[in-house]
Amino acid sequence: MEFGEVLRRRRMIRSYDMTRPVPPAAIDAVLAAALRAPSAGFTQGISFLVLSSDAERETFWRLTGDSDTAWLRGMRTAPVLVLVWTSEAGMASMAALLSAVDQHLGACFFGIPADRIAVVRETFGVPASQLSVGVISLGYSAAAPEERLISGSAPARRPRKVPTDLIHHSVW
Repeated sequence: MEFGEVLRRRRMIRSYDMTRPVPPAAIDAVLAAALRAPSAGFTQGISFLVLSSDAERETFWRLTGDSDTAWLRGMRTAPVLVLVWTSEAGMASMAALLSAVDQHLGACFFGIPADRIAVVRETFGVPASQLSVGVISLGYSAAAPEERLISGSAPARRPRKVPTDLIHHSVW
């Protein structure tokens, strides 16, 4: 897939097809791309914790998601969760999201609630030197392919901001 097409197709997917497991090779490709992302001073300070079994994912959701919202119900359908941690600096999350598109997967980046990071760290044995960056959910979108590609198909979708509102040169 051409890079421009990857950028056009990349969306935050919030509901997954639970009947389609993610092939291990696709997970490996997403993680390999994430590891190729730049890191400050080549520190390679990024780490991932992949939760792909039902028990692992259920433990994560039990620790982090105590509310019952439509968003959370959709996110709980992801067959893979990739927790992103860093000990120095890293930019791997975007590389992983772009690679997911190239693997024809849906993905969404979200944060662990700040008051839940310690219990996730303790439960999964994450060293104290690792800072939580967020989580990437992976799976096949539950939406039909044509629905995913229609710009603005979600009723709550915000319009894209114009570049001049986001890009600042020399001063804000």
